[in-house]
Amino acid sequence: MLRLGVNIDHVATIRNARGTPWPDPLRAALLAEEAGADGITAHLREDRRHITDRDIDALMDGLRLPLNLEMAATAEMQTIALRHKPHAICLVPEKREERTTEGGLDVAGNDIALGHYITPLRDAGCRVSLFIGHQPAQIRAAARIGAAVVELHTGAYCDFDTEGHLAERDEELKGLQEGAALAASLGLEVHAGHGLTFDTVGPIAAIPEIMELNIGHFLIADSVFTGLPAAIQEMRRRMDEARA
Repeated sequence: MLRLGVNIDHVATIRNARGTPWPDPLRAALLAEEAGADGITAHLREDRRHITDRDIDALMDGLRLPLNLEMAATAEMQTIALRHKPHAICLVPEKREERTTEGGLDVAGNDIALGHYITPLRDAGCRVSLFIGHQPAQIRAAARIGAAVVELHTGAYCDFDTEGHLAERDEELKGLQEGAALAASLGLEVHAGHGLTFDTVGPIAAIPEIMELNIGHFLIADSVFTGLPAAIQEMRRRMDEARA
């Protein structure tokens, strides 16, 4: 079964806009569980623009679902991860000036440093995932340094899903399909995410090697109108329909 991880970052974005205690990301996570999510993702950024250290404390204490902690490969984040030991850690590139994660990690160009970085995380029992593009060199480097999982960046595919860019979208989808097949052949578990919506999730969910999708911003946005459980259940329905 294709798993759905719900990213709750932007529940915290709404909360932080007014500096109030609500909406509470933990409450969102528990609602997501009731609605059928398989895991919760939270990105602890260097600038704490949405999720905070206190949120991670609360999620670790209150969650029944596995927590996937997204973070940059910095010494500070490694210390936090080793203190909490979440089920999974997804390493992502991070720039303070970006609105959202703009691309995948350059694992091939930093394989020695990243290999040393993930070793204590693996030793602590965390499943380490690398957020990367579908380029074969990046996938092979992820396998070489001992990552358990790669999460393929679907942002470009989603961005191309507009009139006038359908050829580029189809080419990007082909790259994701081939990348997923290569990663699975190398023994990596394959996840995917970034920018997925009701309209774009189907072709990604249909890729047989992908075991998990991590989706956040669209679900939180749609929940403003329909409620979070309804948004999650509709996403699950479309994922299951595509996989079937």
